[in-house]
Amino acid sequence: MPYKLQPGRMYLMPTHFGPAPGPRQGPDGRGFDCQDTPQAVSYSVSFLTRAEQLDALLPAGFRLAGEPVVTVTVSYLTEIEWLAGRGYNTLGVSFPAEYAGVRDRARGPFLAVLWENLADPILTGREQLGFSKIYCGIPPPVVLKGETRCTAEWLGFTFMDMSLTDMESTPVAVVEAKVSEVKAPVAKDKAPVVKEEAGAANPHHSVLTGTLHYRYIPRTGEWGKADAEYAVLTPSAAPNRKVIAQQNGKGEVRFHRAAWQDLPTQYHIVNAFAELEQVAFRGATIVETVGGKDLSDQRILT
Repeated sequence: MPYKLQPGRMYLMPTHFGPAPGPRQGPDGRGFDCQDTPQAVSYSVSFLTRAEQLDALLPAGFRLAGEPVVTVTVSYLTEIEWLAGRGYNTLGVSFPAEYAGVRDRARGPFLAVLWENLADPILTGREQLGFSKIYCGIPPPVVLKGETRCTAEWLGFTFMDMSLTDMESTPVAVVEAKVSEVKAPVAKDKAPVVKEEAGAANPHHSVLTGTLHYRYIPRTGEWGKADAEYAVLTPSAAPNRKVIAQQNGKGEVRFHRAAWQDLPTQYHIVNAFAELEQVAFRGATIVETVGGKDLSDQRILT
């Protein structure tokens, strides 16, 4: 007798073996509180570029919001509960954007791509959340004589180099105060909102805040058509995330132009970043955090 999918449970292909364990559904369907895990260290470098170059990377309904500043972040996550204590690393590229739909308006960093070095979070993040996730190798950072270097590669081709220097610690109390400014005590299925200034020409009542994404799933056999295509928001509220330490300093980041032979399925992505004009670097940060959320508050923007 053919199996039936259980209502309210999360599935991924292959569905034949029952509900899929993952970051939002652990053994026996239980979730994870994300209070003491994961541990994370994130290295970020920002640079100013030309607005028209970033506009070309935005889908319909999006526009650049504020200065055309690109932030490249490499994160090393450990002690992840849904991976039974294991970890993985990520490389994300984002810049400030705004989305205006029929009903929703949202503002925050647009996450153009998120590389990860493990298949499990890539699959769950793409299929369940709508993150633009792909694979690459992300070795541990190398620290020598006050310089921290992070790299990313794909099967032997290094396509990103990041360097951080002259890092100075920021008091944790100051860091926590800054973080608390963007937190809001909202319900789990609600995104925090920012009220528009009085008199602003805006048909929407409020602006949602968080990380912006664009989900696209092709329709099998009808190439060029989508099974799913829409904007997605990760609400900014993360009450369980605690900043343990932060350093600020100088940094540089470079994407290396690739030929098709170097990165057969990713050269067009890497080259788009390599072609961004780096008008000026805007500093670097190293942030240590603990805790987070399972991202079950992810929502579609309409």
